[in-house]
Amino acid sequence: MEQRRLGRTGLRVSAVGLGTMTWGRDTDEIEARDQLDVFLDAGGTLLDTAASYCEGLSEEVIGSLLREHVDRQDLVLVSKAGVRTWRTGERPAAADASRGTLLDTLDASLMRLGTDHLDLWLVQVPDESTPMEETVDALRLAVASGRTRYVGVSNHPAWASVHAADLLREHAGPGMAAVEVEHSLLARGAERELLPAAQVLGFGVIGYAPLGRGVLSGKYRATVPADSRGASPHLRSYVAPYLRPGFEGVVEAVATAAAGLDRRPVEVALAWARETPGIAATIVGARTPGQLQGALAAGDLVLPHQIRRALDDVTAPSA
Repeated sequence: MEQRRLGRTGLRVSAVGLGTMTWGRDTDEIEARDQLDVFLDAGGTLLDTAASYCEGLSEEVIGSLLREHVDRQDLVLVSKAGVRTWRTGERPAAADASRGTLLDTLDASLMRLGTDHLDLWLVQVPDESTPMEETVDALRLAVASGRTRYVGVSNHPAWASVHAADLLREHAGPGMAAVEVEHSLLARGAERELLPAAQVLGFGVIGYAPLGRGVLSGKYRATVPADSRGASPHLRSYVAPYLRPGFEGVVEAVATAAAGLDRRPVEVALAWARETPGIAATIVGARTPGQLQGALAAGDLVLPHQIRRALDDVTAPSA
């Protein structure tokens, strides 16, 4: 698998990363281990998690695998903070990018992961109640203390990402390394402003959900399968936005392109996202090792120009 430079930093990441949003709940440790083996065998290095994923269980599973199954040096380890959650579930999760919460969450993440540093640490969502200067100070301190090698933000609009990058540039250190944002044929908003800003300012862009939260696989064309994320009590609300009227044309276009290439829709969708100019890496999550193998089969697929142009035209973001 191709290894790409993340923005203008010295950090290199695999073109496809492995997402772990369901690890520890819908994906048990045995399945997670098998997925990680499939990913590493394919040449992948970028492993993406967050303190909020399954209320910390995702990081705990990764920590167990790091202790017993895989060498820490084989992975580019990414985690996120800034979403306050409670294991008991009596209160909803809330954005909290205050200095204290971010640094406390980072320390807890490192403990669960069983490592002394992350390769990339991101603020997961915008927090309108905390000044960006305070959030950035926590990022700067995390790098200075060695708890992470690089920092960035996730799910922030272009203007907020640029603001964070400007503030980080005022301090010594690597500056803003990356922004992680949803990007697929169903979600191309990052192409309007974020990708051009990244090119000018030098930070990388990591896309996630390249399969449109599973919808681009075509599995939901007729119904919602009982074993799918769309039927999961934990994830049905995550998938639901793309099951509404208006997205069927994109799903059919991907299916038509796949049929013409004698490939599967997941391969076409992932190849399109992976090769989007300005995207350093795209993160794919899977329910089973078999699903992950199927997605990674797109590693050799380069979409013909005519097909890519057709998909671009069908899904172009509005001005």
